[in-house]
Amino acid sequence: MAAGKEVLYVKLDQSVEVSKQDVALGDVAQLECTDRNVQNRLRAARFCQVTPDGRGKFRRAYTVLDVVRAVHEVYPGLEIQSLGEADFVLTYVRDTGPHPLRDWVKTVAVGVVIFFGAAFSIMAFNNDISVTKLFAQIHEQVTGEESDGYTALEISYSVGLSVGVLLFFNHFWGKRLTSDPTPIEVEMKMYEKDVNETLIQESGREAKGRHGSTANTDGAGRL
Repeated sequence: MAAGKEVLYVKLDQSVEVSKQDVALGDVAQLECTDRNVQNRLRAARFCQVTPDGRGKFRRAYTVLDVVRAVHEVYPGLEIQSLGEADFVLTYVRDTGPHPLRDWVKTVAVGVVIFFGAAFSIMAFNNDISVTKLFAQIHEQVTGEESDGYTALEISYSVGLSVGVLLFFNHFWGKRLTSDPTPIEVEMKMYEKDVNETLIQESGREAKGRHGSTANTDGAGRL
């Protein structure tokens, strides 16, 4: 079926997550076309069939050429303009429904790990540079009296440290303090980007290896 002289604009994100095994084009790409019939039909068109492993997981790298190929199976003569990523990673996540108890346990476990990990790091840092001894020396030099360990320095340091932790995590009583992403969110995004780029590069090498072995086999046959 022809689509006339329409142009289909395709935008891909680097990471795509789906919860169904029969994946449509609209699940992996943002599609825009002046012909709404073409756009709607392509959104519902089949892109691939996910086959999870024994643990119910699936992750694979695809390219924009895979999307173009799927589009041309429906509209062979349709012109396509890609505006997003050239490669993307498709991840299948099984939809197990809401589990309040499991989510609560995970939240508590993560909170405990972060709390004790941060506390250990702070104590190790304070012990490494001898903060207590440093504050005692500063107090004695300024006031001429020995510190009892409960001076304005220790109090202001403790309050400032608590405020700094709250500002670092950007959350207090379940509310975000500012609209900016926290350093942890930034690091998680960077880690996810590095993982996706590694998967894409590995997939590209495997594809080149398959094409190379095929070419060598054809060449040997001709010889």
